[in-house]
Amino acid sequence: MSILVKATPAPRARTDATKQIAILYAGILVVLAVTQLFTFDKFIELIPTFELPLSIAATYALAPTLIAAEVFAIPFLLRMTLSPAFRALSMALGWLVALLWTLISLWVVLIQPTAETVGFLGTLVDLVPGWWAVLVSISFGILAAWASWGLWPGKRQTTKAKK
Repeated sequence: MSILVKATPAPRARTDATKQIAILYAGILVVLAVTQLFTFDKFIELIPTFELPLSIAATYALAPTLIAAEVFAIPFLLRMTLSPAFRALSMALGWLVALLWTLISLWVVLIQPTAETVGFLGTLVDLVPGWWAVLVSISFGILAAWASWGLWPGKRQTTKAKK
């Protein structure tokens, strides 16, 4: 018996389209994380300007949490060799990224429409808040759900037709 966690290969994807969707979502997350990290000193100051209903500490912790979730969601999407627990965590972080961006963009559109930028690309590119940002965030959720369906880390039950 070993106390070390054993990495296992990713389960087979259900369809080729699922692989493409997962790579697309991983690419989007890479772009988001890199641009946010490139301007991290300004990005961490951008989040409090949204006046989210969080404590000051939680508001300042949101930026690094969001970036870390984006980075750690990528291994599941790229079907890397991981432990089963980390594969499930990585999948859940993909959902968390979509959820957080949906809540943030919705808050900015409804409560803080005067914000300079939504923050998808950090402060590198000023993306004016609008309903488009909410739709993009929801599309992140659709991509995460599709990738999770097709790359589900748990055991799949096969249903056999009875004759």
